[in-house]
Amino acid sequence: MFDKNVSKIVFTGPVGAGKSTAINAISDTPVISTEQLATDEVKDRKQTTTVAMDYGILKLEHGESIHLYGTPGQQRFNFMWEILVENALGVIILVDSANTDPLGDLDFFLNNFSQYIKDKAIAVGLTRTDLPNQHTLNEYHQLLKKYNLNPPIFEVDARKKREVSMLVQALLFSSDQSLEETNNMETT
Repeated sequence: MFDKNVSKIVFTGPVGAGKSTAINAISDTPVISTEQLATDEVKDRKQTTTVAMDYGILKLEHGESIHLYGTPGQQRFNFMWEILVENALGVIILVDSANTDPLGDLDFFLNNFSQYIKDKAIAVGLTRTDLPNQHTLNEYHQLLKKYNLNPPIFEVDARKKREVSMLVQALLFSSDQSLEETNNMETT
């Protein structure tokens, strides 16, 4: 099912969207984290922040594994984004829907990953949907249309393994569809 060289999924999104939490929820191995004390404006939102990456492994049936990488959310660490997406199967963008401008956050990450996601699968997870300042799913779909994208998009609690697993499965299904469409185009 998976190319052994492309068994990597990257979680990205703004600070506080739940990337580290999601990887911790689904990893079958202890997560390697580069969390450090926040020393800039992030410290107003949370005590620590990822400065390089998070890394875990999701073990599948038949002995296959998917390597899980979480990017730092702060733009000043964006040099890691390009490194981490190299050879990835797809990207999951997590968005904190209770943030002041979640649509702007999604737009920012779609724009910054646009070169990569034009050829790869993506999925979008909306976290903290139980808090105020919500936008409708339709508003997110409208933004995704601006990029000619129609990825799976789910409300997800990043602490719950079942919900994060559903998001990963949706990404993998989208990836399989993309590979199938590419193969069909090559044979015609």
